[in-house]
Amino acid sequence: MSLAADSPVHSSSSDDLAAFLDAELDAISDASADIQEVAEEEENIDDVEEGDFESKFDRAKRRKVESYENVADLPSSSSQGEPVQISSWSSPKTNKCLHPGVYAGMCMKCGIKMDDESGVAFGYIHKNLRLANDEISRLREKDLKKLLHHKKLYLVLDLDHTLLNSTRLVDVTVEEGYLVDQRDALPDTLKRDLFRLESMQMMTKLRPFIHTFLKSASDMFEMYIYTMGERPYALEMAKLLDPGDVYFNSRIIAQGDCTQRHQKGLDIVLGQESAVLILDDTEAVWKKHNENLILMERYHFFASSSKHFGFNCKSLSELRSDESESDGALTTVLRVLLRIHSLFFDPGRDDNLVDRDVRQVLKRVRLPTCLYDKLLVICRYIVQ
Repeated sequence: MSLAADSPVHSSSSDDLAAFLDAELDAISDASADIQEVAEEEENIDDVEEGDFESKFDRAKRRKVESYENVADLPSSSSQGEPVQISSWSSPKTNKCLHPGVYAGMCMKCGIKMDDESGVAFGYIHKNLRLANDEISRLREKDLKKLLHHKKLYLVLDLDHTLLNSTRLVDVTVEEGYLVDQRDALPDTLKRDLFRLESMQMMTKLRPFIHTFLKSASDMFEMYIYTMGERPYALEMAKLLDPGDVYFNSRIIAQGDCTQRHQKGLDIVLGQESAVLILDDTEAVWKKHNENLILMERYHFFASSSKHFGFNCKSLSELRSDESESDGALTTVLRVLLRIHSLFFDPGRDDNLVDRDVRQVLKRVRLPTCLYDKLLVICRYIVQ
C-alpha cells in the first residue's frame, strides 16, 4: 500500500520515519499472523468455531485501520519541504509472499500494494476482499473438514420463485387489493408471511412452510442465498427470511458478485463443489453446475409473476389461495434433502467422507423418478 497516496507523511527526521515504518510493518505481520492462525491449526480443526476466520480478519483489519490513523499524528516539519513519498510496502520476511488475498488493494499477509484486479472478489464477505485461487482452495478444504465433522453440507438457495415471490405495488391488481386494504382481516398465516416494503415500493410473500424448511435445513447444511437481484433487495429479503441472522450471516450473494454475466457460479462460494446442493427455479443460470442443481417448482403468488411467465390464469393471490404447507414444494424438497443427507453420511459406507460427492448421491435420488417417467411414457404409448 502507498502511504503517500492515502496519508502523506511529514517527518522531522529520516530516523523517525524509519522507526515509524518498522512499527507499521510489525503491525502488518501481527495482523497477518491473526489471519494465518486459521491455516496453522489444521491439526486442531475441531476447535475452530464457525466464523473464526471472519472474526480474526476483523481484528486484523482494525489493527491496520488504527495504524493508518496514527499517520496523521506524526510531527510535521516546515523545514523539510516536500513530504516523503513511499511507493509501496514490501514483506519484512525473507521468504517470498504468495499473496493469498488482497484487502483494499493491499496483500493481507505482507502488506505490499497489489493490483485491484488480483484474485477473485468476495465482496459479500468483506468489502474490497479478493482471494487468490490457492487460498480459495485452502479455505474450501479446511471448511469442508469442519462441516463434515458436524455432518453438514452446503446449500445454495435462490430467492425469487424459490423461497418467496415479490411484486411492485403498482402491479397489484384490483383483485389483489384486499392484500393492501384488508390486511387486518387476513388469515394469520398469510398476514405473518406477507410484507409491504414501502422503501422499495414492493410487496413480498414468503413461500408456505419456509420457516420450518430453513430451520430443518440449517441442521444439515451451511446455507447461502444466491440471487440475480441487486444487493439491497437481497439484503431486505434476507431480513424477512432470517430476522435473527441465524441462517445466512454474510453468505448473501447478489448480481454484482457474479463473475459471469447472466450466470450463477460456485466460484464465489467458499464450499467444495462435491459438497454443494443448489435449489433454484431456473436451470439455465447454472450451466456449469447442473449436477448440483435441484430444480424447484416456481412459486407464483402474485398476478404480475404469473403474467411475466405467460400464464393466462388467475394467480394464487387473486384466487385467495396458496400452496399447501403440508404438501407444497418446500415440504417436498425438504424430504429430498433429508434423503440425500442420509445417503451421504451413511455410516455403512467404507469410503472416507472427504472423498464422497453429493452429486453422485443426487443422481441416485433422481434415478427412481427418471425410471418412473420412462415407464409412464411407455404406458401411454401402449394405451394409444
